[in-house]
Parts: sequence; structure tokens; C-alpha cells
Amino acid sequence: MFLKKFLLLLFSLWVVVTGTFFLMHAIPGDPFIGDRVIPEEVLQSLYACYGLDQPIPVQYFTYLKGLASGDFGVSIIYHGRPVTQFIAEGFPISALLGLQALLLAVPLGILLGTWAAMKRGLWQDHLAMLLSTLLVSVPNFVLASLLQYLLAVKFHLLPVARWGTFEHTILPTLALAALPTAFIARLTRSNMVEVLEQDYIRTALAKGLPLFRIAISHGLRNAILPVISYLGPVMTSILTGSFMVEKIFAIPGLGQWMIHSINGRDYPMIVGLTIFFSVFLMIAMFLVDVVYALLDPRIRRTSCLSAETR
Repeated sequence: MFLKKFLLLLFSLWVVVTGTFFLMHAIPGDPFIGDRVIPEEVLQSLYACYGLDQPIPVQYFTYLKGLASGDFGVSIIYHGRPVTQFIAEGFPISALLGLQALLLAVPLGILLGTWAAMKRGLWQDHLAMLLSTLLVSVPNFVLASLLQYLLAVKFHLLPVARWGTFEHTILPTLALAALPTAFIARLTRSNMVEVLEQDYIRTALAKGLPLFRIAISHGLRNAILPVISYLGPVMTSILTGSFMVEKIFAIPGLGQWMIHSINGRDYPMIVGLTIFFSVFLMIAMFLVDVVYALLDPRIRRTSCLSAETR
């Protein structure tokens, strides 16, 4: 089972590398020229320095060879700095923001969804779903600008931008956590409503147990399984969704480097960061599958039966 998933992961990674590489080279434009006028001799020398004078298939296999040894190439617009250096500097910052957003979104979304399910049809339910709809509808960069204006510019409660102390992380964390909080709340509510209608829940209610205790102790474990499945994509969406948020708050994370590399057509940087994000997504999805199997014995039982059948 795990070997099959690993081989599928490698194949998916190859597809991502191949697709990104050829798409980047198919985009019109030149990373060296831009608005500048460069003599032809200097331009050819730059092409040769970065291997761009070679045919595309030769560049592709050369890149794959370097990638196999952990070499993501060097940046074109940042004077030949290794892409791995940007990842090493920017990922801890983006990961910190993503982790804070995840730690805020998951419990808050679960509590909000559970509360709405317990108050199904009442004003509390409508209020929670209205709030989640608003959070889903507003893009994170719009919310980031609004939070920046209200809490930083208007009331001077938090720093406007930059990176340094914990206070600098609060506004971007809130902006990143809004969308996953809303999704988790809606997902938890829909599943909790179904769970609360099960016979064993009604039996517990008939015994006089409080609804909140029943929902948390008995219903939440079953209702939370779809939320666990959502954690893999949401971890990556938080990381990639931080592109514009990091730009707005001038945070030196991976998102800022990705935007700069796209604007400058920095092929090695774009491909390298895309590969890194893809690996992060695949690892996150794999870990989610493991956690899901641990929480739901039926998954393990199905896998064991399939293995015995083969």
C-alpha cells in the first residue's frame, strides 16, 4: 500500500516538474532583456552561462540530472543565488504563518460548525453560516488590506507591515485563517447534523446526557473525519495563498520570492519553488491519509482485506 503511494508520488512529481519546465519556457518574454537594451554578445554570454543556449530537451534532462542530486538550479534575476537558499530563508517564515493560521482555523472552524449544528435552525445557526459565507466570499488579499487599514492604520493596534515580532504575524495570520475557518465550519456543521440524527446519539439523549457533551464526546470523532481529509489541501492552500498576503505585508517568505520570480521570468526559481510546493502538498496528503486511517479503523480493515485478496 505504502509502496504504491510512494511510486504514485514520484510519478506525480515527475509530471509536475515536466509540465512546469516546458510551460515556463513556452511563455513569451526574456528574463534578461525586459525594458533594457543589452548588446547581442553580452546576451549570448548570459544564455551560455545559464545553459539557455542549449535546446529545450537538453536543458530539461540537465535540470532533471541536477534535481536528482538536490540541485534546484540558480536564480537568474538574483545574480546566480541557489534556489535552495531562497527556500531555506523563506520557507520557515511562510511555514510559521501557515502553522499559526492552521492552529487558529481548525479549532475555531470545528467549534463554530459544532455550535451551528447543535443550534440547527435557530438564529445561532444562521449567524454562523452567514459569517462563514462572508469569510468564503472575501479573498484573503482583500481581507488583509481591510484588516491592515482598520487595526493598523485606523486604530494603531498592530504594525502595518514588515516582519520581526509576534505582533507582525497577527494580521497576516488572521487573513490566511479566514477561508479555511469558514470551510471547516461548514464541513463540520453538515457532518455533525448527520451524526446527531443517528440512533446512538438519540439513545444518549434519552439517558439524559447534555447535548454538548454528546456532540463533543461521541459525535465529533465521526463528524471530524471529512475535516481530516480537508487538512491536506488546506495546508497547501494556506501556504500558496500567502503569496498576495506576504506581498501586502512585505513579509520575506516564499510567496514574495514566487511573485518576483514570475514577474522576472526567472525559470529556475519558478520551477524550483513549484516543485517544492508540490512535494509539500504530496507529503501533506500522505500524512493525512495515515491519520485518517488511524482515526477510522474501517480504512485499515479495507486495506488489509484488499492485500489479502491480492
